[in-house]
This record gives sequence, structure tokens and C-alpha cells, in this order.
Amino acid sequence: MEDKKALIYDCAKELFSAKGFKDTNISEITKKAGMAVGTFYNYYPSKEKLFMDIFLEENAKLKQACFQSLDLDQNPLAVVGQMLKLNVEGTKANPILREWYNRSVFEKLEQVYREENGVDTVDFLYDSFLELITLWQKQGKMRKDIDSKMIMMIFAAIINVDTHKEEIGLEYFPELLLLMTELIMKSLMDCSEY
Repeated sequence: MEDKKALIYDCAKELFSAKGFKDTNISEITKKAGMAVGTFYNYYPSKEKLFMDIFLEENAKLKQACFQSLDLDQNPLAVVGQMLKLNVEGTKANPILREWYNRSVFEKLEQVYREENGVDTVDFLYDSFLELITLWQKQGKMRKDIDSKMIMMIFAAIINVDTHKEEIGLEYFPELLLLMTELIMKSLMDCSEY
């Protein structure tokens, strides 16, 4: 059974990458996988759910690759800025991840994302960043008056602003995230009064 699910996943990923979310349908996915449409529903409740599973895996791979290529000897602002820059470049280069900014499909995707609590898929980065923040605090590079876990929640809030891009205006993303993060990081690095 897992082989069929993996085949559906792989075929869908190929089609979504080539044609996008909107122009790919379930019958094309199952035809490519060599199975009946009804079989699809044994493994996925909807095209949106399948796409979100693929999206979240691609997003996690990108975040992990970005983190692994960071120069952690830089100051916190440079490290976080580098992470965001690498993430933006990786998102633009990946046709699956680019769909997050496709005005005609993101509302459906965001709804599934919220329902699935997709931020959990990048939890593997939480421990790494938490250790880094704790180190920066010990080194005097980041404020110590704010608990390191609270700082992680600030970062989570930055990430979740992305799910409100329509309300804010798509034309401002991802530049808004870069500027907002820079301002927050400068505040977190201002250790002079703390």
C-alpha cells in the first residue's frame, strides 16, 4: 500500500512541478501513476492535501539546506539575514514552493496549511536555532532579558506573518519579511540596556 501512496506522491510532485497546482488534476496524477482515480482517495482526501504534503517536504528540505550552509560565526543579524536570503532564493527556484505566492491558488493552500499546522514540519530547526540563540545570549550578542524560547516564538510569529500576505498585500512579500526580521533582529541584538 505504501508503494502506491509513494507512486501517487512522486507522480503528483512531477506534475505539480511542471504544470503548477491549479493546472494539475487528480485524474492526471492517477493516470501517470497507472491507477484508478478512486485509488487516489484511499491515500489522500484531496489534491490540496497531497500538494501540501509535497510542499511541506520541499519546504523542510529547503530550510535544512539553508541552515546547513549558514556561516554561524557571523553576528546574529547576518546569520538570520543569510537564512532569509537563502530561503527566498530557494523558494523562487523551486516551482512547488513558488506556488505559495501564486495569487490564484494560495488561499486554498493556506487553508490546508493552517488545518495541518504546517509549522510543525520545521521543528527539526527549532532545537538548532534555540541552541544558537542561547549561545548568542551567553556571548552577549543577543538580549538576555528575553527568554530564548520566547525569542523562538518571535521567529515563529515572523514566519506566520506569511500566512497573512493577502491581508497585507502580496506585492510586499517577501521584502516585508526581510525588513521586519531585520528590525526585530536589531532590537534583539541591542544589549546595551539589558
